Amino acid sequence: MAGEQGRSVLVTGGNRGIGLEVARRFVREGDRVAATYRTSAPEENFLAVQCDVTSSADVDQAFKEVEAAHGNVEVLIVNAGINDDQLLLRMSEESFTSVLDTNLTGAFRVVKRSLKGMLRAKHGRIILISSAVALRGEAGQANYAASKAGLIGLARSLAREYGSRGITVNVVAPGLTATDMSQALTEEQRDELVRQIPVGRLGNPAEIASAVHFLAGQSYITGAVIPVDGGAGMGH
Repeated sequence: MAGEQGRSVLVTGGNRGIGLEVARRFVREGDRVAATYRTSAPEENFLAVQCDVTSSADVDQAFKEVEAAHGNVEVLIVNAGINDDQLLLRMSEESFTSVLDTNLTGAFRVVKRSLKGMLRAKHGRIILISSAVALRGEAGQANYAASKAGLIGLARSLAREYGSRGITVNVVAPGLTATDMSQALTEEQRDELVRQIPVGRLGNPAEIASAVHFLAGQSYITGAVIPVDGGAGMGH
């Protein structure tokens, strides 16, 4: 459990966008925060650890660094992910498998490594960052949607496996959020997507971080999928 210095928190893909805002939120709450990055380290008030989640060796080394500095990871936020959009008939097999290897198999690697310490402590909070696209689909994103939908099955299976050991596993499913990924869209594409959102705007990373922080403090919510999408995915 958390001590006087707060919890040991690890955020994968914490160098920008949603992951960075999540890391900042836990820092503000007084937790000991580490965040992984693949190529560009953030200049922030938390421990930055280089890690490519497609490498089991990288994942193991990252955890060793975090454990040495902060102790066993008590709260894990799995956010590292990529997209490589293309209509399926034009999508290469490498494009499909690389997105799944980072977004889904990468989550498997990170979660599996975190369970060592959580099982010893009989306590843990795991939150996987999925997407509204996982629930409703999106043309041109079959690989991304499949990887993000896979996180839901992974989380719910682990919730059943480890709930009796004091470990909860939940999913946050953001909608279109004001990050680098949404900035890559054209103005016309963004306008069309916003028209499909009942609240009529993009989300902001702080709103995603609030949901993540809420779940990290709960002991009787597990296997849940929390949409933070302005209503875009409701009914799915």
